[in-house]
Amino acid sequence: MAQAHWGCCPWLVLLCALGAWGHPKSVDLTAEDVRNCLISPPYLPVTVVNTTAQLTALRQQMHIQNLFAYIIPETDAHMSEYIGTRDKRRAWMTGFTGSAGTAVVTMGKAGLWTDSRYWTQAERQMDCNWELHKEVDTASIVVWLLTEVPAGKRVGFDPFLFSIGSWESYNMALMNSNIKLVSITPNLVDQAWGSEKPLVLSQPIYVLQEAFTGNTWQKKVSDIRSQMQKHPKAPTAVLLSALDETAWLFNLRGSDIPYNPFFYSYTLLTDSSIRLFVNRSCLNSETLKYLNSSCTGSMCVQVEDYSQVRHNVQAYASGKVKIWIGTSYTTYGLYEVIPTEKLIEDTYSPVMVTKAVKNSKEQALLRASHVRDAVAVIRYLVWLEKNVPKGTVDEFSGAELLNKFRGKEQFSSGPSFETISASGLNAALAHYSPTKELHRKLSSDEMYLLDSGGQYWDGTTDITRTVHWGTPSAFQKEAYTRVLIGNIDLSRLIFPANTSGRMMEVFARRALWDVGLNYGHGTGHGIGNFLCVHEWPVGFQYNNIPMAKGMFTSIEPGYYQDGEFGIRLEDVALVVEAKTKYPGSYLTFEVVSLVPYDRNLIDVSLLSPEQLQYLNHYYQTIREKVGPELQQRQLLEEFEWLQQHTEPLSAKAPHTAPLASLLAVSSLAILGCRV
Repeated sequence: MAQAHWGCCPWLVLLCALGAWGHPKSVDLTAEDVRNCLISPPYLPVTVVNTTAQLTALRQQMHIQNLFAYIIPETDAHMSEYIGTRDKRRAWMTGFTGSAGTAVVTMGKAGLWTDSRYWTQAERQMDCNWELHKEVDTASIVVWLLTEVPAGKRVGFDPFLFSIGSWESYNMALMNSNIKLVSITPNLVDQAWGSEKPLVLSQPIYVLQEAFTGNTWQKKVSDIRSQMQKHPKAPTAVLLSALDETAWLFNLRGSDIPYNPFFYSYTLLTDSSIRLFVNRSCLNSETLKYLNSSCTGSMCVQVEDYSQVRHNVQAYASGKVKIWIGTSYTTYGLYEVIPTEKLIEDTYSPVMVTKAVKNSKEQALLRASHVRDAVAVIRYLVWLEKNVPKGTVDEFSGAELLNKFRGKEQFSSGPSFETISASGLNAALAHYSPTKELHRKLSSDEMYLLDSGGQYWDGTTDITRTVHWGTPSAFQKEAYTRVLIGNIDLSRLIFPANTSGRMMEVFARRALWDVGLNYGHGTGHGIGNFLCVHEWPVGFQYNNIPMAKGMFTSIEPGYYQDGEFGIRLEDVALVVEAKTKYPGSYLTFEVVSLVPYDRNLIDVSLLSPEQLQYLNHYYQTIREKVGPELQQRQLLEEFEWLQQHTEPLSAKAPHTAPLASLLAVSSLAILGCRV
């Protein structure tokens, strides 16, 4: 980035001279370490990013395009959850690196809208150029635009960064305002970023081995075409925009996106042809042969240049066709070139819905990945129990070690998201992640929340455990136990087939609601086979599809005491048939995450007999599935830890003995056997 000028915050010059800005140090964050732009001089923590130069460059581009305002979402052209560095336009403009939020820049002001998960983070990262709006809905952004933008002026946006729903919301709200919403390409932030914008690196696209796939790509294509033929509106093509759709359809993987094994791509699957829009240089000769790219038949994949998708879709739409799209992941950049009468719109494409239901092979693969993942997490928990009391472990170094443990597991392909390793007050920020410069020490006197996952060739994992190595307060134990009850009650629920997740989500909250507690995030999400860690459309929100046998979802209630501690317990579960007294089509969940909960935080007196029975059965399952794996790999210390932490609980459960005592007893037992 070009040399910046500090603008409204001249005191930062002093920090730079002292080295606080140019040479980041390890910082122990506090709840009060946030900016205050209302005092003179303003207070800004050392974590802020100066954005004066970025705003100046963008406003120059806006002036050229005759725009008074410009909207900057945090997404890419595929509505991806995790985006490549080159697509982090909002982060570059604002300094705020949270995964959710929208920035709007006018000729005189700049604002960021984000949700409660990120308010503190935004205050720690943004300078005084930016207003923080603690709302996320389009309506609040439009109200601000109507206040700040004069009548007759233009508001610009990149159509490839707007979902169809986003465009409709803004367009309808501004329609009668005498303010014009205009689609502008190329992206103006890219123009302002210039030569310093990260380059697109040509990463290889590879074929996932048959042993790790549920079906061949040819069978998947045939299945989608069969759905097209049966559709009452007779679509002639399906347009795929989400990156996991193309990756799943062709059993291909890449590394263009952080944490997800994807590559930039689109697919136009017609009744007689297959067009894959991708960077051809990323495909080697073997992959091209695998795709039958040298022929032109209905089962031959025509490889087209990624940048030509809009032109190709527009040309195809000029014929006598019907194009089937999923509106959740199709951007306005493609939507606007397809005539309305030639569109067939569903919330999710047939590929998105089809891959949500795993066949028996895919289920077995995911189960296997969770056994190995449990080994990595247990190794980490054992290590923490020994080392946290020494005062040598911090949030970041801990997360790094867990990544190393996972990396040693068979078929590992890196983490599935940025590890949430949060101690004490940081755990109250539901999606906090430490950095090398910004983190806290782990302490035996504080709660520690660990939300992490791995990518493996046979599956994707996501698990959260919260622990306390010292003496938790009565309130902490009660809150933890009520979160656990919510996890258990939803996990053991029996429900009719095709029940919507939002209809059953209350079971995860009921124990908290009983005493006036709650949590502000969703209760669960789908998960893929070496695909997305947050895989739509499965979950417990209003826009998820009904639950069906073969789906995987997370179950993750929590509780967060602002400025003090946070609790979350997350497991991945498979939807399976339920055994009921009377015949009928009923389902339940089979938990496939296999790491015990912290006995030190469980108040057994709050558990019902049914909940206690469920928990003890779950612990027995962990012993049966993970115990042999630990023994086979000679991880005897971890095996002994597992045995103790899965002892059946009773109404008067004994307090877990320290690990050192446990090892001493185990050693004596071993010696005794030798005598």
